[in-house]
Amino acid sequence: MQIQHHRLLSLSKLNILNKINAIQTLHFSTLLHQFLQQHDPYIPPIFEQRKIGRELANLLQSSCPNTPTPYFKKIHAKIMVLGFHQHDIFLINTLLHMYSKLNLVSDAQKLFDTMPHRNLVTWSSMVSMYTQHNYSVEALLLFVQFMRDCNEKPNEYILASVVRACTQLGGLNQAFQVHGLVVKGGYVHDVYVCTSLIDFYTKHGCIDAARLLFDGLEVKTSFTWTTIIAGYSKHGRSEVSLKLFEQMREGDVCLDKYVLSSVLSACSVLEFLEGGKQIHCYVLRRGIVTDVSMINGFIDFYFKCHKGESGRKLFDQMLDKNVVSWTTMIAGCMQNSYHWEALDLFVEMARMGWKPDAFGCTSVLNSCGSLLALEKGRQVHAYAIKVNIDNDDFVKNGLIDMYAKCDSLTDARKVFNLMAAINLVSYNAMIEGYSKQNKLCEALNLFREMRLSLFPPTLLTFVSLLGVSASLYHLELSSQIHGLIIKYGVPLDEFSGSALIDVYSKCSRVGDARLVFEEILNKDIVVWNAMFSGYTQQFENEESLKLLKGMQMSRLKPNEFTFASVITAASNMASLQHGQQFHNQVIKMGYEDDPFVANALVDMYAKSGSIEEAHKAFSSTNWKDIACWNSMIATYASHGEAAKALQVFERMIMEGLKPNYVTFVGVLSACSHAGLLDLGFDHFDSLSQFGIEPGVEHYACMVSLLGRAGKVYEAKEFIDKMPIKPAAVVWRSLLSACRVSSHVELGTYAAEMAISCDPADSGSYVLLSNIFASKGMWGNVRRLREKMNISGVVKEPGCSWIEVTNEIHKFIAKDTSHRDSTLISSVLDNLLLQIKGFGYVANTDALLLDD
Repeated sequence: MQIQHHRLLSLSKLNILNKINAIQTLHFSTLLHQFLQQHDPYIPPIFEQRKIGRELANLLQSSCPNTPTPYFKKIHAKIMVLGFHQHDIFLINTLLHMYSKLNLVSDAQKLFDTMPHRNLVTWSSMVSMYTQHNYSVEALLLFVQFMRDCNEKPNEYILASVVRACTQLGGLNQAFQVHGLVVKGGYVHDVYVCTSLIDFYTKHGCIDAARLLFDGLEVKTSFTWTTIIAGYSKHGRSEVSLKLFEQMREGDVCLDKYVLSSVLSACSVLEFLEGGKQIHCYVLRRGIVTDVSMINGFIDFYFKCHKGESGRKLFDQMLDKNVVSWTTMIAGCMQNSYHWEALDLFVEMARMGWKPDAFGCTSVLNSCGSLLALEKGRQVHAYAIKVNIDNDDFVKNGLIDMYAKCDSLTDARKVFNLMAAINLVSYNAMIEGYSKQNKLCEALNLFREMRLSLFPPTLLTFVSLLGVSASLYHLELSSQIHGLIIKYGVPLDEFSGSALIDVYSKCSRVGDARLVFEEILNKDIVVWNAMFSGYTQQFENEESLKLLKGMQMSRLKPNEFTFASVITAASNMASLQHGQQFHNQVIKMGYEDDPFVANALVDMYAKSGSIEEAHKAFSSTNWKDIACWNSMIATYASHGEAAKALQVFERMIMEGLKPNYVTFVGVLSACSHAGLLDLGFDHFDSLSQFGIEPGVEHYACMVSLLGRAGKVYEAKEFIDKMPIKPAAVVWRSLLSACRVSSHVELGTYAAEMAISCDPADSGSYVLLSNIFASKGMWGNVRRLREKMNISGVVKEPGCSWIEVTNEIHKFIAKDTSHRDSTLISSVLDNLLLQIKGFGYVANTDALLLDD
């Protein structure tokens, strides 16, 4: 009777366990309670015990994800009481798996340590659990223990888990050893193991090794394709990612959202708009379920392809947004220079209860710096402190950059000094801030500190230092920085190369600039433009035009800055033909509204004597900045069209533009040329109304105005009353007026004052010499010439040029280097004889003695 009673109890337990199939309708805790409440010390027969073990395993496997942990603990306790842990490895492995799902790593470890018997699944489960929960070191140590204690060979599952642990840990040597075991065990073609190895190699810079493994696989899963495509994209080889995607589409592999996201990332890097749009259409057409992360990817793609409207439309249509969605929008707006929109999104995000993360704060700080919105930047700084992300390295670097751009270097330095661990980005941001403010000493001191801290300078560091040395025309410093670039083995790229070209050009070393230009392998339009600008600055105009031919041969299209430089070169040469050709190209390429190009065109036509063409170029420009108006005023003024110059000035005022310093130089010059004395003084007195402090050029114009009116003594008195020290140009204006009116005494005084201000300038000597010559005072002329020789002052030789059959011919006084100089001289002598025959007498009043 007792045996029968026990059997009935056992059958009752089994009946309860058989109800597991109805787990969706019966609560798990109810079944467990019924099973555990029945206690029977009697050990059933072996076949019944095994059946109970399987039912317990089914109970564990069929549990819901939200089943409370204590119920598993009760099952564990019952397993121990019934002794299943001594012999039922399948049941214990199932329990290990459940502990892994519940993230109860320590409980799984305790259970593993108490197991008297373990099989390959046991070891594999434990290694996999450690890997899944980022216990990489423990996973590798357990694998070493397995290789030492277990007689079985590792299977594909344990090998794949160990490779993933190496990936997390970054252990290259360990991964190589596991790769050896993979080859030795014959798993080199196993898709599961090889995909893990491919993932490892792509994440650790060994993309070629990953490709060898990938090509050796006969069967590739969607995850395998995703891994290799994403790997190439991360290594900057997105074009290979797209080619692989095309190969994938030819097979039978399912295109899931993960591989599509990887391909979309490649399209974003390449700014391949059509490719990304095709993926978007494919997702919509196939009805692929798009989660938040995938939509975020599409938003990021559209912004990187400069299609912000499409990105914003997707964002507005999202029903479920997360922090990444908002951050992606803010970063996209910042990258596309929609800085006010980025600020508005940041405010809206915070208002709706979302907490912007460090990345979002960094992006909006960049926008604040670009907008010079210091107060907005301070508010973001306050928010970062409030939510305790102000210690994040990205945020701190963003704060340094923002304060530096907003000219608040004191605040930038405070943030810099408070950083616990200053990194390379922090140093670069601070050096860039000092460089923009031309604070050379501070920038160099920080650079020295950076090197002492063993931070190797980057290209950005050198570009910042080159910027400040260029603005200060510091040739020696620039050469030293160039030497350091070579010493550190930093290859010249577009940024550093163009900076070096700029600094050498500004320091009149255009030859060195050209050597740097030739050294750069991949020249973009910025590098070419830097060289064009360098030649133009140093008046190497012919070289500038030759360079344009080289650029055209490289199939690189010129942009508005290119045209501004070459048009200026044509202007310097007074080559109307070249200027007109460039003007035609400008119209064809649609750059005629660019203010830099428009200014260059107006100046070119003016210097070529084509006032009407200059006016047409000015009038045809839809968008005129203050420099464009100034160019037109100066053009009319220099050609004696004072009335028209003043009309342009009045029209500019009527259109609401505020005149600047240069504007009034042109206006006063026009009044001077036309002898408009009263009007000139009226405009001079109006400078203060526009907040302009009169400068040397304005005073020089007024002295010229008085001198042209014959009021040389009033001009002298005007100079004496100047609130600033008169420069040489002011005294030369008086000297020039004295030459016209033949005032020897006052002219001599003006010349002495001009020479004292600028002893190396030959212009003052020439003007005074002309005054003496006009009065026949040849002894004074001779003594003046001797003084020039003693002082080492050399008169700049006269120069002229002419274009014949598309070739520029340049002539300098007393120079016989031209190939046809003998023939030209004989023709000129013949012409001179002919005109003398008609009674011509040369005027030598304005010549120095030995000219």
